[in-house]
Amino acid sequence: MAASAQQAAPRSRGPVPAQWNPLRLQRQPFFKDKNRAFWLLQSSGWAAYFLLRTLTGVANAFGWSYVLHTALLTATGYSVTLLMAAAYRRLIRARPLTTWVGTILIVIGAAAAFSVIETSSYSTFVSPGTPPEGIRFLGAIGLTVILLIAWSALYYSINFYIILEEQTDQLQRLEFQASSAQLAMLRYQLNPHFLFNTLNSISTLVLLKDTERANLMLSRLSSFLRYTLVNEPTGTVTLSQEVETLKLYLEIEKMRFEDRLQPRFEIDPQVEKARLPSLLLQPLVENAIKYAVTPQEEGAEIAVEGRRVIDRLLITVADTGPGLEAKTSFATSTSVGLANIRDRLAQAYGDNHRFETESIKAGEGRPGGFRVLIDIPFQTEAEELK
Repeated sequence: MAASAQQAAPRSRGPVPAQWNPLRLQRQPFFKDKNRAFWLLQSSGWAAYFLLRTLTGVANAFGWSYVLHTALLTATGYSVTLLMAAAYRRLIRARPLTTWVGTILIVIGAAAAFSVIETSSYSTFVSPGTPPEGIRFLGAIGLTVILLIAWSALYYSINFYIILEEQTDQLQRLEFQASSAQLAMLRYQLNPHFLFNTLNSISTLVLLKDTERANLMLSRLSSFLRYTLVNEPTGTVTLSQEVETLKLYLEIEKMRFEDRLQPRFEIDPQVEKARLPSLLLQPLVENAIKYAVTPQEEGAEIAVEGRRVIDRLLITVADTGPGLEAKTSFATSTSVGLANIRDRLAQAYGDNHRFETESIKAGEGRPGGFRVLIDIPFQTEAEELK
């Protein structure tokens, strides 16, 4: 005798973000197919009822007539609980008072009908010629009420559990959609000045009839924009892919700044396969160009470093510009891009990350500048899918 999951519609599964545990929504619960689960539990429960009552009759030497009596009771209980399930499917969505009152009345009515059949069957098969007695009927209805109350409790318990699971999954899908929308918004907040400046440079090259450089710059811009639009905003890429994208971006900017832009990459080979959110570093390099290379006649160096420390991936983006404290406008404008990065890291890793900024003071032959440190879990593609 089992509770049904018959009334609820099958749950759909939404896509799984890379930052989540991919197995969370990939499970195949027993109650995913509600109808199959109901019939399996219903049949198994009443089969167990038949077996236990039959063994009890055999143990008390009632003979084969008791088996017929038990078979009739099993068929009756099976049918009665099907009718109860049909009624409960309506009651479970009603107001609590209606559900309680309706369930009690149904249990009493079903127990009375079941007990009438039981006492009649007993007088027919087990003890022929013995008329049904009131005491026997009262005893039968008492046991039947307990039996049907247990069946009803199991039915409601399982169905309320399924309803809760559906609501939980729906909430998770809504949270994921909201998170995906926010990540997409953050990921696509590219500084429009980069695009405008690049297009202006291309226009200038065309006017100067330097078509070869203009075409090269336009081709690199097209490749960079294609990368930003094709990749999933909620997805991850390897550090080597992220670095290649940065190099493509810097090649575009280097055609504008020439020798004033001095990029340097120091990426440990063992972290090249480490994964991180796509286009995470581009805003940092863009800020460095805007606030370190542009205002200085001699330009500046931009260094991107990546290394592994135990199970952590450490990424540093530093420049030799005036630093964070050089201008108020610098600090104000830069904070927008840094807040963007901080929000993306929080979306991807929760509290399991570190994001630090530092203004470097010049001294003893060492140039000043600005440094950003990102500390995230070291994960390869295989580890990310665990």
